[in-house]
Amino acid sequence: MRTRNILWPTDFSDTASHALRYAIEMANLYQVGIRILNVVGQPLGDENYMILSITPEELAKNMEDAAASKMHELLGQLNTNLKIETVIRRGDAINEILAEANSGDIGMVVIASHGRTGLSHFLHENVAEAIVNKADCPVLVVK
Repeated sequence: MRTRNILWPTDFSDTASHALRYAIEMANLYQVGIRILNVVGQPLGDENYMILSITPEELAKNMEDAAASKMHELLGQLNTNLKIETVIRRGDAINEILAEANSGDIGMVVIASHGRTGLSHFLHENVAEAIVNKADCPVLVVK
C-alpha cells in the first residue's frame, strides 16, 4: 500500500469528484501517485433493425474522445505535485476497474458510491460494492 499508486475510478460525476479529495489526501499521506481511470461503456447497436448515422465503433471512439477531454480539463484543475496517470478503458466498468485494481501496482482504490437505495439499488448494478468484494487491495468507498 505504501509504495503503490492510488486508483481513483471516475465517471466525472459530482460524487466521484468528492472522492478525488480523499484520493489526493491518501496519496499525499503515503507519497504515492494517483491513477485516474474512466471506463467508457461499449455501445450496442443492431444495424439490421435501425438506421444508424454512426456506427457503434464510431460512437465508442467519440465517447473516448469526450472522456479524454474531461480528463484533460480535470488535470488542469488539480493543484498537486503528485504523479498522476490517466487511463481510459472501454468495456464493463466493474471488470475494467478490477483489472486495473488487481494489476499489481495499485495499493488502494478510492471510489465513490452513488448511494442508491431501495428499488434503484436493486435495479442498478452497484459498482462500488462489486469492487469492495472483488479487489485484491484495500478499497475506500466515499459517499
